[in-house]
Parts: sequence; C-alpha cells; structure tokens
Amino acid sequence: MKLPCSILTISVFAIVLSSCSKNDNEQKGKAHLTISMTDDPANYDAVYIDVQAVELTGEDGNNFDLDVVPGIYNLLDLSNGIDTIIATGDIDAGTIQQIRLILGDDNSVVVDGTSYPLETPSAQESGLKLQVHDEFEAGVSYGILLDFDAAKSIVQEGNGTYKLKPVINVIDFAVSGSIKGIVLPIEAHAYVQAVAGNDTISTYANEDGAFLIQGVPAGTYTVHIIPMLPFLEVTVDNVEVTIGNITDIGTISL
Repeated sequence: MKLPCSILTISVFAIVLSSCSKNDNEQKGKAHLTISMTDDPANYDAVYIDVQAVELTGEDGNNFDLDVVPGIYNLLDLSNGIDTIIATGDIDAGTIQQIRLILGDDNSVVVDGTSYPLETPSAQESGLKLQVHDEFEAGVSYGILLDFDAAKSIVQEGNGTYKLKPVINVIDFAVSGSIKGIVLPIEAHAYVQAVAGNDTISTYANEDGAFLIQGVPAGTYTVHIIPMLPFLEVTVDNVEVTIGNITDIGTISL
C-alpha cells in the first residue's frame, strides 16, 4: 500500500514570491526559488504521482537541479488551497526558460477501490517539460505553483489500462490572484468557471462545497456556478481579482 507524502498546507500569502528585502544571495548573484504542487479535484479514489527530481533550464541552455522532496504524492490530497513544497534551491539570477518535472515509475490511479498503474508516454520519459520564461533577480525569493489537472491528465485506454498525460498549469502568484467561495447544498457537486472575455479558468467544489480557483490574472470576472441537476446555474457578476489576493465571493446557495 502506498503512503502519500506529508502534506504541507500553505496559504497564498505564505508563499513569498518577490520579497523586497535583500539577503546574502544578492551578493552571490543568486535568487531563491520554491516550487509547490497542487491539484484540481477529479473523480478518482486517488491519483499517486512519483516525484523524483525537478530540473531548471536557464536562458543559456544550462541545466541545474533543485533540492527535491522525492516521494509518492496523492494529487487528490492537494486541492482547493492545499499544496505541498516539492523543491527549493538557490539559483543563478536571470531568466528560466523551462522546468522539467521528473517522475519515477510508481505512478497509479485508484478507481472504485482498484489500483491501476499509470503508463507514461515514451516522449515524457526524460521528464515533463514546462515552459515558464520567468526572470529572477538576485537576493529575492520567488515561488512557483504547479497546478495539476488530474481529471484531464489521466486517459483510459480501450483495453482498460490508464495512461498519464499530465496537464499542468504553471502559476506565478506575482502576476495573479484567486477566487474562492462555498456552494450549497454540497450535493450539487458544482463546477465553477471564472470568465473574462475569451479567458476561462475553472475548478470543482470539493466534498464540503468549497472551491478555490488559483492563477487568475487581475481583472473583472463573471463566475458561473454550474451544479448537477436538478439544481439551477447561478451567475455572480463583477468579481474583482487583484494581484496576490484571494477574492471571496462567499456562500452561494442554490
């Protein structure tokens, strides 16, 4: 039986993304980076991901490893505001072009009490390559959140096997905010969308009816609460999102 790694609950405000204070790293030409992982809810009993390494690629093409917290993580323990640190390190100041998340072979999904191995496409054996193009300043601490979409990342094959094709959103809270709320009754199992123009960011309410949409660029949004039948959809207009803050739209009663 797999045991998930210890989970560290971190609020958005606890992730220090661009501290104005300088430290010894400024003299060394280094920035400090913390990478955390979270997930959107999905209709599985568990989704176990075997994290082994995190590697960065700089603008000069050079690669360097962060200090990783290796282990098997249950993605479904990491939703609606819960995340865990998977890697940290001091890095050379400058632009990072790519994050490479390297997984082991012990990935699996639990469906209706039965565990199935998650096969990884051969193209991803060298790691999951995430494009970032972020610039880091010496003496400043930064944070990046890797937001898995477990529902979209697992593909069931016709022969009953499952494949892992990760869909990951890279969130930089320095240029984004969040929207949270509660949808009642919890039996509605609501799907929640934040829409601004052609941009849509979404999530599901959890078993307590709570939801948190992260990585939302600053702006004005219309939030659509889309429940299961027989409940009716509710729309909340003019939801303002600001950088580094959580906008609470309160409790939505259907």
